[in-house]
Amino acid sequence: MDFMNFLESIFRWLHVVFGIMWIGLLYFFNFVNGPFEATMDGETKKKVVPELRPRALFWFRWGAAVTWATGVLLLLVVFYHGGALFGPEGRWGVGAVLMIALTFLAPLIYDALVNSVLKELQAAFVGGLILSLVVLLLFDHVGGFGVRGYAIHLGTMFGTIMAFNVWFRIWPSQQKIITAIKGGSAPDAALVALAGTRSRHNTYMSAPLVFLMLSQHSLGWATNPLVLTLVVLAGWGLVYHLYSRAAAVKGF
Repeated sequence: MDFMNFLESIFRWLHVVFGIMWIGLLYFFNFVNGPFEATMDGETKKKVVPELRPRALFWFRWGAAVTWATGVLLLLVVFYHGGALFGPEGRWGVGAVLMIALTFLAPLIYDALVNSVLKELQAAFVGGLILSLVVLLLFDHVGGFGVRGYAIHLGTMFGTIMAFNVWFRIWPSQQKIITAIKGGSAPDAALVALAGTRSRHNTYMSAPLVFLMLSQHSLGWATNPLVLTLVVLAGWGLVYHLYSRAAAVKGF
């Protein structure tokens, strides 16, 4: 047991350190660098972007990778091995396994939805909120998860989608965008839109994600999935306000 506590401490420490790196850079890109780059002319972008973005994106994508990997290790140690997953009547079975599979396959479902019916940000906002409630209900009634279990798995689902976006949508797009800017040509508008949209999605998911990860020992008041869905809504409302505030902040 002492060894498992030691592992949990190490994984939690690394998870937080690299999570700060990842989410900090996510907010830098969305609330600082995006508005700043909009003020630059073509020649300035040609000089600044190829030097700044690759450096920031290096720490950004590896921060995402280590945060996700250590999060999964914590899930294994605390919830699967440590027994914090289920409610009083829950136990391992087909339903629980299916819900865990859904958690980690969620990026494929998300990717299909945001490329079709949830393509517009407003639709993604409303649809994502409804889907969050549906997923929490499935975790509760099909998986048999307790409140800590379904809260952490919604957070894991958000984190897995976010890491997927970083490595398979944002970074590949940014490589081509940066190369085009360095060569003095206009980047593909579709790639710019893809990278920007997925970065914005990640920013919205980050606020409830942080709450779901940090509030694991104080969730006694979150007695049903609807309450946590309202937490997701509050997090998205906060991010919406931050975007509005970021647009109003000016340089000297």
